[in-house]
Amino acid sequence: MKVKTWLLGGAAIESVAANFGLLILRVFTGLALALGHGINKMPPSERFIEGVSNLGFPAPLFFGWAAAFSELFGGILLAIGLFTRPSALLMFMTMMVAAFLRHAPDPFSDKEKALLFGVIALAFLLIGSGRFGLDAFLMKRSRSINS
Repeated sequence: MKVKTWLLGGAAIESVAANFGLLILRVFTGLALALGHGINKMPPSERFIEGVSNLGFPAPLFFGWAAAFSELFGGILLAIGLFTRPSALLMFMTMMVAAFLRHAPDPFSDKEKALLFGVIALAFLLIGSGRFGLDAFLMKRSRSINS
C-alpha cells in the first residue's frame, strides 16, 4: 500500500446513506473527543504528566503531550476527515492506554468511554474517512491532476 493511499485513502463505500452515517459518526466522535477531553489536557498539567509517569511510561512529558495531542488534534482531524487513518491510529492507541492501563483497576463503567472512542477509532483506521471527508476530496483531486 502506498503511503499516500494509507494517509488519505479509504474503503470504497458506494452507498450515499452509509457515507452520511460515517460522516455523522466521524464528526461527532472527533468533536466529542477533542472538545470533551483533549482541550482540557492542553497543555498537559503537572498532575496529568505525573499520572502518565505512574503508568510506567519512560518519558512521561513526551507521552503526556502525545496523549493530549492525539485527543485534541486527532479528534479535530477525524472530524474533518483529514489524515483519518493516522489520526485514528493515534487515538486508538491513546484510548487503549486509557482503558487498559489508566482505568485497569476500575469497573467497566469507568473504562467504557475510552473503549467506545477506541473501537470507533479502530473502525476509522480500517475504513478511512468515507466519501465526505477531506481525505476523499484530496485523493480525488490528486487523481484528476495526475490524469
